[in-house]
Amino acid sequence: MDHCYDNESVSFFYNHSGKHLSLSWQPKDVVMVVLGLTVSVVVLLTNLLVIVAIMSNRRLHLPIYYLLGNLAAADLFAGLAYLFLMLHTGPRTAQLSVRVWFLRQGLLDASLSASVVNLLAIAVERHRSVMAVQPLSLLPRGRVLLLMAGSWVVALGLALLPSYWNCLCNLDHCARLAPLYSRTFLTAWALGNLLAFLLMAAVYARIFFYVRRRMNRMSQHAGFHPRYRETTVALVKTVVIILGAFVVCWTPGQVVLLLDGLGCDSCNVLAVEKYFLLLAEANSLVNPVVYSCRDAEMRSTFRRLLCGCLRSSSRHMPQNGPRPGMRINLPDSGHPLVDSSL
Repeated sequence: MDHCYDNESVSFFYNHSGKHLSLSWQPKDVVMVVLGLTVSVVVLLTNLLVIVAIMSNRRLHLPIYYLLGNLAAADLFAGLAYLFLMLHTGPRTAQLSVRVWFLRQGLLDASLSASVVNLLAIAVERHRSVMAVQPLSLLPRGRVLLLMAGSWVVALGLALLPSYWNCLCNLDHCARLAPLYSRTFLTAWALGNLLAFLLMAAVYARIFFYVRRRMNRMSQHAGFHPRYRETTVALVKTVVIILGAFVVCWTPGQVVLLLDGLGCDSCNVLAVEKYFLLLAEANSLVNPVVYSCRDAEMRSTFRRLLCGCLRSSSRHMPQNGPRPGMRINLPDSGHPLVDSSL
């Protein structure tokens, strides 16, 4: 179709795709907005605490914490993007111009993509650290900064892509979940996120089996310490939490996007759309708990910040070296094998 509908209203595309557009506030809309605003505020405060903790504690000025800080920044951005969505949803959607609608969706796509890319970057760096028998505190600063910059470039690119990959000139390809998006874009975006999960699962599985193999080998020595086995158990718990949180928060939404992208007309994707989007946003709240609160130094910094003890923190700072999680030393190398907190 050669004719484009750039000058049409958002309502035109919603009506064409069959997605209901509220003209007045319904109880369901109010509940979702209140719930969404609450989640957004909690996400903002939680991730802001992580960023302030890393900035205020010199002991956290290490490459691995830069990655955690970048993840927190991405999740903070996700909170802002979702807040913007909540302030421009419901009956207000019909009042949006096509440009503002793309801005609203682009902010959400960029923030969620940045979060996923950062999760994958952290997994890859942990894998490199374990396989090289290198403590996370000694990660190359340049490579980490490059990964951080790359994550935002990828996220920005994905956010701008729908401005060119849309259905404004081909209404037959319009999706139902996002009526101005092309179904092929939704399919590609969903498959990309599912691929990211599979890569994360493969990376953490490789870490786990490598550590378990080393533990089994070490257990045959007379000097095997029970703490090694405790570290393995902690490693298993961390892997289960990381992958479990990602599956619970992300998979439902990606499956729904994929079904809509593939044109499943019998699938009632609109009935669960808002709930699964909220669930994906909740991952930005889970990330600080999974990746930061399990770290001893981060927890102590959180306590000092929440207690308002920043001024005296330097005088009461423990004197032992950086400790990004519990580490074990291999008898044959003297280097840490893995952080049990991953």
